[in-house]
Amino acid sequence: MNANELLQYLTPAAAKGSTFFLLAGPCVIEGEKMALDIAEDILRTTSELGIPYVFKGSYRKANRSRLDSFQGIGDEKALRILAKVRETFGIPVVTDIHLPAEAAIAAEYVDILQIPAFLCRQTDLLVAAAHTGKMVNIKKGQFLAPESMHFAVEKIRQNGNNAVAVTDRGTMLGYGDLVVDMRGIPVMQQQCGCPVIMDITHSLQQPNTAGGVTGGRPELIETLGRASIAVGADGIFIETHPEPSKALSDGANMLRLDLLPTLLRHLLAIRRTIATF
Repeated sequence: MNANELLQYLTPAAAKGSTFFLLAGPCVIEGEKMALDIAEDILRTTSELGIPYVFKGSYRKANRSRLDSFQGIGDEKALRILAKVRETFGIPVVTDIHLPAEAAIAAEYVDILQIPAFLCRQTDLLVAAAHTGKMVNIKKGQFLAPESMHFAVEKIRQNGNNAVAVTDRGTMLGYGDLVVDMRGIPVMQQQCGCPVIMDITHSLQQPNTAGGVTGGRPELIETLGRASIAVGADGIFIETHPEPSKALSDGANMLRLDLLPTLLRHLLAIRRTIATF
């Protein structure tokens, strides 16, 4: 589906207040079977609940704490796996890009290009993503006020692409923790005029550990999800893995895959309750 069709796929039900859309999958593509198994498992639940679903997976992790941190299985190999997920299950897929030159390459395989939070002000990267004609999801920088995100959104729109969304993933609190300001959701909805997504896994990261491996508080994922849905987030972003302790990236803040169905049912119940107000 093209970018405008994708936007329509994601937003109508959320706009009516009856549900939300979901971006979910592993932090990074570790292999074909792993990606297909996770996508199939999540799709089974989202189909049952009527939640529009986008499979998420990074083809490469460029932003790592240490040189010896896992970065990926190879760009083309991982991108082909993302394309296979899309073809096998008929669902859109999203991946992040880090350099302008990557935009056109990744766009051949995926439906949504994601701009990492640390790069959300990189004009050349945003312009390159916009020019692909793909939907663009911009993650709000941990250093950026919600009120400033509309400038990033306008960089996409002013380059002829109106298919854009923004994702909050927390704000730095000191050197080793993140905090979420729930006021940012309605602020960005109003000022950016696009879907606003809450990343309820990365927002619980605890960066800058002595060992150079980011920590997290996964036991609070549902707490953050409930608050986000209650405030009115259009979409939820979740990184998940069958065995987070064995994940090759960001295992400390991922949701264990078998916990996802119950979480989604709880969030859907909250959304439907809020819709009656």
